[in-house]
Amino acid sequence: MGLGLLLAVAAPAVAYEIGGDQSLIIVHCNVEGASVYFDSDYKGAIQNGVLLGYVYTTGTPYRTISVQSNGYTPWSGNMPHPGAGNYADVYATLTPEPTQAPIGGNMGEYIVYCNVDGAQVYFNEDYKGTIAGGELTVPVYVTGTPYTTYIVKKDGYTTFTAQIMEYPKAGETVKLHATLTPVTPVTPASPLSAVSIFAGLILGILGIAYLAKRE
Repeated sequence: MGLGLLLAVAAPAVAYEIGGDQSLIIVHCNVEGASVYFDSDYKGAIQNGVLLGYVYTTGTPYRTISVQSNGYTPWSGNMPHPGAGNYADVYATLTPEPTQAPIGGNMGEYIVYCNVDGAQVYFNEDYKGTIAGGELTVPVYVTGTPYTTYIVKKDGYTTFTAQIMEYPKAGETVKLHATLTPVTPVTPASPLSAVSIFAGLILGILGIAYLAKRE
């Protein structure tokens, strides 16, 4: 498939309405749902092994790409600059973090269930990872300061926030649930046209004249 056809099929329809030339960065990763960042800008989650990231070649160039997922060592690399109308492949391989003995206490875990893959999960203000396969496991130290809220969000959906009311003991699992609903765009009411206003005035005048004649 030629690059022109790939861009036409894969790029959002609004991408070229903003103005400026673009290039395509194709990020490949072995961990589904891993979060991708260009510098510090979140670009989305790995889906079906890839993420398509569009960048404007006329803007300030990105320097790095980073990929991270809960339970894996973060990966980072230099940002390629393929030029306007071109693309580059980036391969990020995440490796599981080595299992370590708990420091300062035993651990339990939360499992956050959500209906939208790729949604980001936060406990209080701490980022914990993204939903993949409908869930995310979050290990916690049972002797640490307990979290009070969990937040699940994704662009295009209403942010979900709820209180954490149950806390796991050592070796236990607590289940949390979040349902995201799509944001419904508000369509502004169209103003009355001049013709409609004029027609209303005419009908009003005719009505008054008719009532006057009857009297």
